[in-house]
Amino acid sequence: MAHQLDVSDKRTKHVLIVAGEASGDLHGANLVRAIKAPDGSNIMFRGIGGKEMEKAGVEILVSSKDMAVVGLTEVFSKLITIIRAYLLLRFILKNNPPDLLILIDYPGFNINLAGTARRYGVPVLYYISPQIWAWRKGRVKKIDRCVDRMVIVLPFEKEFYHQTAKEMSVEYVGHPLLDNIPRNLDKHKIKKELGLGERDIILGLLPGSRDEEVKRVLPPMLGAAEILSSRYHDIKYVLPIAPTVSPDVIRNAVNKSPLNNIIIWVQDIYKILSVCDLAMVTSGTATLETAIMGVPMVIAYRMSGPSFWIARRVVKVPCAGLVNLVAGKKVVPELIQDEVTPEKLAEKILSILENEEVKTTMINDLGMVKERLGTPGASLRTARIALQMMEED
Repeated sequence: MAHQLDVSDKRTKHVLIVAGEASGDLHGANLVRAIKAPDGSNIMFRGIGGKEMEKAGVEILVSSKDMAVVGLTEVFSKLITIIRAYLLLRFILKNNPPDLLILIDYPGFNINLAGTARRYGVPVLYYISPQIWAWRKGRVKKIDRCVDRMVIVLPFEKEFYHQTAKEMSVEYVGHPLLDNIPRNLDKHKIKKELGLGERDIILGLLPGSRDEEVKRVLPPMLGAAEILSSRYHDIKYVLPIAPTVSPDVIRNAVNKSPLNNIIIWVQDIYKILSVCDLAMVTSGTATLETAIMGVPMVIAYRMSGPSFWIARRVVKVPCAGLVNLVAGKKVVPELIQDEVTPEKLAEKILSILENEEVKTTMINDLGMVKERLGTPGASLRTARIALQMMEED
């Protein structure tokens, strides 16, 4: 049977790991490496992920790029792929159960898979809690029943689970993004590499990690860039491409713009952020990456009309951006749905660019957000939990 492992060697541990998003692929890869670090030669990994997890030694059964969706209605376009992936993993859990199932965010799929794992006696480690505190809080009851250990990475989640979880163990490990920050970045060298001048105003354009996000958010970002360029002739734009985004989607949008001062970058996002004075960022993990690098930003987010209609009725948080949620107040501006226009984006950027006090306050607040995200080592701390669970099995 396809995907059947040889389990005759009982000394070998088998881990099934599921990351359905780009950020989850990166965190999953770091976790796998951390688990292997002491002496992981007798641990085998397979599951759903991307190139980063594959490089870390995971046998990829389904690509996370084929699973990633935006909003609540877009899931239908990938429904067949998602169902097939679920049936495959259910077959493995039933017929060739692993020693541990590691789930990374991706709630709709992973919460149901946790229930299946519980049915077949497979221990479940949930790494990076789904954002059920923002919507569908009732799902915490199912998670509490089906998950053995929940590892959280956002500080305010501690109180949420303290009040709602009765059965599973919950542990805060800090945010794994802090493990990804490169050290000793040479801004002058990076600027030279990008062809940027020391006196240039550099604005980052971060339109998201999925094609659909980019198609909705990048055009108004580019429109805002045109407005800003008419006012500041020394402004330049840098646009990093997420590994899960088609470069053609980016280039098609940029080619429609009359601007010739946009630099498209396909490498490390932290190198890009290190030279940015400001940024326009799609709501998501990139807002935390931008905050960690101390770059003032404006958050933008658009989804399909039906998805937004549903989200407006079920989402129960005061802010959309993770940066503002971690801060506990609105420290950076947010533009949502119909507010995401070139004019409003440019207006918000100018309110930061032309007011040194506003910019300084925002940088200080972003420093506070970084502190609240904890200390580096989240992957190692989570790896210890995973190894402990496998020893208990």
